[in-house]
Amino acid sequence: MQTKKKILICSGLYPPDVGGPAKYAKNLEQEFLKMGYGVKVLAYGAEKKMPIGIRHFWYFFRIILVLPKTDFIIGLDIFSTGFPMVLAGKILGKKTILRVGGDFLWETYVESTGNLIKLKDFYNKKPRLSIKFKIIALFQKFALKNASALASNTTWQKEFFEKVYNLDARKNLVIENFYPARNEIFNDNVSEKNFLFAGRKIKFKNLKILEKVFEELKTEGVKAKLEVVDSLSAEELRKKIKSSYALITVSISDFAPNFIIEGVGANKPFILTEDCGLTEKLNGLGIFIDASGADNIKKAVLNLLDDDIYKDYKKRLTEFNFTHSWQEIAQEFLVIYKSL
Repeated sequence: MQTKKKILICSGLYPPDVGGPAKYAKNLEQEFLKMGYGVKVLAYGAEKKMPIGIRHFWYFFRIILVLPKTDFIIGLDIFSTGFPMVLAGKILGKKTILRVGGDFLWETYVESTGNLIKLKDFYNKKPRLSIKFKIIALFQKFALKNASALASNTTWQKEFFEKVYNLDARKNLVIENFYPARNEIFNDNVSEKNFLFAGRKIKFKNLKILEKVFEELKTEGVKAKLEVVDSLSAEELRKKIKSSYALITVSISDFAPNFIIEGVGANKPFILTEDCGLTEKLNGLGIFIDASGADNIKKAVLNLLDDDIYKDYKKRLTEFNFTHSWQEIAQEFLVIYKSL
């Protein structure tokens, strides 16, 4: 009888941590276990308090210790776990699949400098980088170029990274994010016009401009409220989405915000930056905008407050039937592995 493969999942977060990687790691683990695979999730512990470099070094040796009993490795981010995972895989001859869900270099640059530069402009204009960012860029490039395969969450990101890093398209596949089955009961009797943002309060999310827009609307007598939440459990977030009027994310650039995808499953219209990976998939289900200016955000909010426009988006959402289960995601990772 053939022994099932043993899979190592490398993730910076794992429940009770909250956030996308924690949810991804847990659900992927559960699906592989259901299929009969041996699975180990190696999550950050002490590494969370360590500086860049030291934490990578420490995590690398934790991976090395478990690799002899592992057939292949899945990493859930490029930098924090991806670089040490790919390096360990290269040394011990293990196949590695790296999930590409964001861009640590760009995100960290924006957060540290406060320069709200779009993702594409960051790579096209090539701003001067400090030694710290040059090291991050080196680690990120190594991980992307040396993983056995990449799994981008959208075609938009796949094609963007192929161009920027000159990646082999044959090793760069797409595994879309989890798209929930549609809720059978929708809450269409929302008591107030509250626009919900859920996610990390970091600079590329453009929250200062967003908050300013809603302050202006309040002074003009517009009955619209912004609600900003962070670090919620999956169940708490579902409740918040269900009780919201609409969702809003006006990042200067973004990838495939899970919060918006969750909202689509709950029949919630949204406002989202057009510079992201969801524009093609969710076209017509919400308002996509150039989020670099407050006027564009304000106009989109006012449009969505119009009853006729709002009802039209609600109707379109009820007709959107795309789903992508955790079982399908796990199977797609296996297909990639078997092709290596």
